[in-house]
Amino acid sequence: MSKLNTYSSKITQDDTLPAAQSMLHAVGLTEEDLQKPQVGIVSNWYEGNPCNMHLDDLGKKVKKSVQQKDLIGFQFTTIGVSDGMSMGTAGMRYSLPSREIIADSIEALTGAQHYDAVVAIPGCDKNMPGCLMALLRLNRPSLVIYGGTIKSGCYNGEKLNIVSSFEALGERNAGNISEEDFRGIIKNACPGPGACGGMYTANTMAVALEAMGMALPYSSSSPAVSQEKEEECEKAAHAIENLLQQNILPSTIVTKASLTNAITVAVALGGSTNLVLHLLAVARTGNIDLKMEDFQEINKKVPLLADLKPSGQFLMEDIFKIGGTPAVMKYLLNQGFLDGSCMTVTGKTLAENLAEIPEINFEQEVVKPVEKPLKKDGHLRVLFGNLASEGAVAKITGKEGELFKGTAKVYNSEEEANKAILSDKIQKGDVIVIRYVGPKGGPGMPEMLKPTSAIMGKGLGKEVALITDGRFSGGSHGFVVGHVTPEAQNGGVIGLLEDGDEITIDAVNNSIDVKLSNEEIEKRKESWIEPPLKASSGYLYKYAKTVASASEGCVTDQF
Repeated sequence: MSKLNTYSSKITQDDTLPAAQSMLHAVGLTEEDLQKPQVGIVSNWYEGNPCNMHLDDLGKKVKKSVQQKDLIGFQFTTIGVSDGMSMGTAGMRYSLPSREIIADSIEALTGAQHYDAVVAIPGCDKNMPGCLMALLRLNRPSLVIYGGTIKSGCYNGEKLNIVSSFEALGERNAGNISEEDFRGIIKNACPGPGACGGMYTANTMAVALEAMGMALPYSSSSPAVSQEKEEECEKAAHAIENLLQQNILPSTIVTKASLTNAITVAVALGGSTNLVLHLLAVARTGNIDLKMEDFQEINKKVPLLADLKPSGQFLMEDIFKIGGTPAVMKYLLNQGFLDGSCMTVTGKTLAENLAEIPEINFEQEVVKPVEKPLKKDGHLRVLFGNLASEGAVAKITGKEGELFKGTAKVYNSEEEANKAILSDKIQKGDVIVIRYVGPKGGPGMPEMLKPTSAIMGKGLGKEVALITDGRFSGGSHGFVVGHVTPEAQNGGVIGLLEDGDEITIDAVNNSIDVKLSNEEIEKRKESWIEPPLKASSGYLYKYAKTVASASEGCVTDQF
């Protein structure tokens, strides 16, 4: 067992640390147990969010299966933040920063407790990248079990998901639905445990984790409440034992090639713009050379194949019904889009994992063949121009069009913009600008699902555009551009815009520009004064003072 308990043996086998061993006896370990490897089982469990409410139960199942492999399992928890609940409020500023707290806390406890391996059980948006960043820092045998997607809701025969509730507000305010139906949608959109059901950020990051090899096959598509998810918890024990025996580490699995696989699958399925932000952070954590331009190159080659919400019809549960993520991955592998030689947490390569997976059947409407894609190239566009010299990220499926020219209506907060949208102050041809909401200016780079949902609910999705130095939820759709860098708080051009400025967003040539001369931009810069930070103490202040640009993944541990 000596090679399997490399870390835990430092406290269990050292006679100069009797107090540590006394405390391990106090939690129930025997002399024999002190010889065994210890596995930390961390979940983002908390009761107040459907994405996370069931994760402790999954952790208990993992612990039981780990103990049956003669390994010692210790459960612990880390935090989560409900994006859906905090959306449109000041609480949303804590969402992205929670990723760093998650990574820091898992690193801290695992490092201090000397666990030999880690099983992480995330359930919501920032949980997945936060867990993965910690596992890369620790670089011990590890795997991730996704908490799983929620079942769809239903009201008046209509299939619902969380974005239905957001868009219902705009529909009610536009007079398209009654107050009774508005309340009915709210009550029935989320029927129980699991992450938001469309190809939003949680499911996007879960797909990315499976495609890069850090989760077992089917992890991203098995619903939260399913026999398959329970079986995955049982299979995790064999996988973690094998990872310990072969000393397969996250640094072996997470490489430039495997991240390319992750981006490819997420693009084919229509994933969230947050994929860019989080995988840049993952790459920086793992010292992997991944840039925004790499996303652009992948998007040029990979077609959009899945008709998933928010811009499409279907949910992650529908991917599960047609064979799950592995069926999609096998098809992409056979079409030459994936590198099958990448190692995975099964101890096998990606190609070996997919060898026995049934072929996808295209007698369904969820995923299209490459000959009949929804879009011949990817929907995630990385834009550059005088308005975003360090880049911006858009999600353009083609349904919104691929070119938008309009005049700016500038707001220095999301609240101001929301009021303008809901009070009919936004007109056809407007480019809504929401600024000073970046990683430093927010602080925390809040998501903008409330304004985009209000725009869609009012039927303006193809008539207006929205740009911001903040982020968009995976549930956002329409002609929207986020992650504009440099952000306004750092003196970016977005902070210099004025009402009436002409803005062009070109998703074919991947550019975003304001029609201003260099002389006019410089003149405005001279008169610009950096506003004070919105946080003056606490975690958000610390975050604002240490966070990197969105173009660098908003990491806080590299200076």
